[in-house]
Amino acid sequence: MDSRWQHTTVLLNEAVEALVTKPDGIYVDATFGRGGHSRLILSRLEPQGRLVAFDKDPEAVAAAHAIADTRFEIRHEGFAALRELASNSISGVLMDLGVSSPQIDNPARGFSFRSEGPLDMRMDPTRGTSAADWLASAPVEQMAEVIREYGEERFAVQIAKAIAARRQERGPLASTSELAQLVAGAVKTREPGQDPATRTFQALRIFVNAELEELQAALEASLDVLEASGRLVVISFHSLEDRIVKQFIAKHSREEFDRRAPFAPAKPMKLRALGRVKPGAGEVQGNPRARSAIMRVAERTAA
Repeated sequence: MDSRWQHTTVLLNEAVEALVTKPDGIYVDATFGRGGHSRLILSRLEPQGRLVAFDKDPEAVAAAHAIADTRFEIRHEGFAALRELASNSISGVLMDLGVSSPQIDNPARGFSFRSEGPLDMRMDPTRGTSAADWLASAPVEQMAEVIREYGEERFAVQIAKAIAARRQERGPLASTSELAQLVAGAVKTREPGQDPATRTFQALRIFVNAELEELQAALEASLDVLEASGRLVVISFHSLEDRIVKQFIAKHSREEFDRRAPFAPAKPMKLRALGRVKPGAGEVQGNPRARSAIMRVAERTAA
């Protein structure tokens, strides 16, 4: 792990304070990153407590091995693997959905349009298809759909056509700077202060890593693994993620009635929403990447 790329954990104290209500319980850090949340969770646990962490990134897993604590376990898996844990066994699940600074800042990972690097974008570069490989053959219609849906980019069609034209004229895109320059030429206007490539890079990263699908699967799994009064704490960094989390909590925070059986008793709610937290001005000033973070907290009911 390269010490040049440091990560500042967002909403560190707020998240752990909301999560750990039972010091002898079993907790999950579903996205270890560089372990900021995990280390603080461990400091709040009693000797019989336990923490299980997940991460796709081999570099994050390597960083986790530096934690010499018998109460801690790291798994090299995405957090949808929550479903492998025993039902009603977990006292709290934390999901920090942000990309870690070492991933963004290391040009070799291909996440950032600000640095020259290979167009990769995989959280786990040992598995799956890179952004470059997908863009080398994806149809225009599919590229446009991905960029529009996952990047909320209104110039998605123009960008997709520009990628296809470049592919035909000079071969596939290979680097982050090539893609950033191409997008800049296709995007005619942009919000002040935002790079034209921001939304496209977000879209490709989400798509390549199946981030929204994995989030949905992990949220559903959390309902099964959380014990009664167990906490679900999720930190989102863009509207697509937060919308999924908000709707998931809202759906399971109300009784469900079966319209086909109007006189049948309602299914009890599975979660109780406990609120929403955003970083304070001081945290945003010290760490600008925190500015878009939203933390939502819910508690598993006894149902």
